[in-house]
Amino acid sequence: MSASSTRLTKTHKVSIAGIAAAAVAAVTFSLVPGNASAGTETEALSSTPVAQTNVAKQQTALVAKAKADAAAAKAKAEAAAKAKAAAAAKAKAAAAKKKAEAAAKKKAAAKAAAKAAAKKRAKQQAASRAAARKPIYANNLDGWIKESLAIMKKHGIPGTYDGLHRNIIRESSGNPNAINNWDINAINGVPSIGLLQVIKPTFDAYHVAGTKNSQYDPVANIVAAANYAADRYGSIDNVNSAY
Repeated sequence: MSASSTRLTKTHKVSIAGIAAAAVAAVTFSLVPGNASAGTETEALSSTPVAQTNVAKQQTALVAKAKADAAAAKAKAEAAAKAKAAAAAKAKAAAAKKKAEAAAKKKAAAKAAAKAAAKKRAKQQAASRAAARKPIYANNLDGWIKESLAIMKKHGIPGTYDGLHRNIIRESSGNPNAINNWDINAINGVPSIGLLQVIKPTFDAYHVAGTKNSQYDPVANIVAAANYAADRYGSIDNVNSAY
């Protein structure tokens, strides 16, 4: 290789130095803050952290909202569960109350039925005892006189068996259907009827409640006549003739 090819001439050195200086100047110019292109690059570099900060804030806000929504949903679910539990408890209490009321009503009904049954049983027993105590009178003159005496005693009408029997035999011979169709009473239209020959006005005036309302009934006739005799003569025992 020739010397001219390996050695740099003065002209070459100047050219290289100029190129290097131009390159340094170009680099220096690009880094100067007042340069327009440099400002744009700086702005682009500086806006990247701000955008990242906004995104982070939005993400944080979304996370917070999601947490708040989840908490609200959980609270709503818990409130619904509590309301359902309260409703179930209320329904259970109402059912228990209804069951208790039904049981009490049934018990009261059973008690009332038992009381009514006991009352009915007591009444039947009392009636049975009364029937057992009540004497049975024969359907004849002896029985009629004895039954009449029991009624007379109850009503405070004086008289004895002998007094009644004596007057009955004299008046009717013991025939409850005896009727006098020939004396003054018969002529006046009110004949004497029955065992003690009582006319209708006298029978009506001295009839005793509890006996039959018939002059022909032997007991009713005896009691009414004895009641009349007690009022007029003091007792049927004091009557020895027509009265």
